[in-house]
Amino acid sequence: MRIRTHEAAHWVVALTCAAFPLVLPVSSGAQESTIRQWQYVAAPDEQGCRLAMVAVPKPEPGPGEIQVRIRATSLNGRDRYALMGRCGPAGPGGQVALSDGAGEVVAVGPGVSRFQLGDRVVGTYFAEAFLEGKRPEGAMEYLRGGPGPGMLSEIVVGNEHGFVRVPDYLSYEEAATLPIAAVTAYVSLFEYGRLQPGDYVLLEGTGGVSSFGLLFSVAGGARTIITSSSDEKLARARELGAVGTVNYRTNPDWQDEVLALTDGIGVQHIIDIGGEETRLKALEALGNGGHMALIGGLTGFGGAIPVSEIFNKDARISAFHVGSRADFERMNRFMSGHEIHPIIDRVFEFEEADEAFDFFENGDFMGKVVIRM
Repeated sequence: MRIRTHEAAHWVVALTCAAFPLVLPVSSGAQESTIRQWQYVAAPDEQGCRLAMVAVPKPEPGPGEIQVRIRATSLNGRDRYALMGRCGPAGPGGQVALSDGAGEVVAVGPGVSRFQLGDRVVGTYFAEAFLEGKRPEGAMEYLRGGPGPGMLSEIVVGNEHGFVRVPDYLSYEEAATLPIAAVTAYVSLFEYGRLQPGDYVLLEGTGGVSSFGLLFSVAGGARTIITSSSDEKLARARELGAVGTVNYRTNPDWQDEVLALTDGIGVQHIIDIGGEETRLKALEALGNGGHMALIGGLTGFGGAIPVSEIFNKDARISAFHVGSRADFERMNRFMSGHEIHPIIDRVFEFEEADEAFDFFENGDFMGKVVIRM
């Protein structure tokens, strides 16, 4: 569905739900003093949220802050749940959508030393709250896209420590895919998993995290096995370097196929995206001394973990939220060394944000879904 702006009245109409169109008044300040952004706002029946494009005063950088003209953003699994939560009214201070975003520094505040005008930057998931080491207490309050400010805005302002440089060889659209999915895959495989050449890696599905897991593990010399319900996506995965693929829809006991592909020894790494309904099968495919990262919950976040099987396999289980700014920068160096390009399935325009959400919710894509500004 399209968004139309009534130029005379300066109104923005949000059409996330056709049955309940939402008309939001927008201040009539000079065009250069306002910006457009997409916010999560309360639905009229207070059953969840909806997207609305609003105009707000352009934010200016204060001490230690940079002003960034956002050029691209991307969607992640957490954005599916945002529309199911509780939202406030639209307007200045409203909840701006999306955690991922990349752009150009167009102004700097007093005391800024990390960046200068014209630098290409991408925001970190925890903003300035998680720079290195273990995640500090209270860092979850800074998460971009909720509860912290999101990136689906023409201009954002933030602390200079909450951004990293975009690798020179990447476009803005590619850089916008990195903050959550890429860092999560990198931390799982190299920080927690200590991936080595020749290791077997099991990836579930072909979404953002799994697609980066495929690119990173192949670059690291590992042998990657990937599951999907789409033979077309599995064929694409083989083109990208996967040594084995399994269609879990036509092979309900897909873990047996994975074991067969490893000659019965099992895999050394698993990035578990599926959650409750895939975890036990994935554990069956894990080899002795292997590592399993609990990342997603596409089928639910509940379910038991069989401790006895973990002991029997001397396995390691990790659960974590993305990673630090230092992890991001290490990942960027790894990507640059291998010139890894993210997999982007489709790019939408800024005015098509609601269509991008619908496309993402449908789930029929590989890699990342991007919104270009």
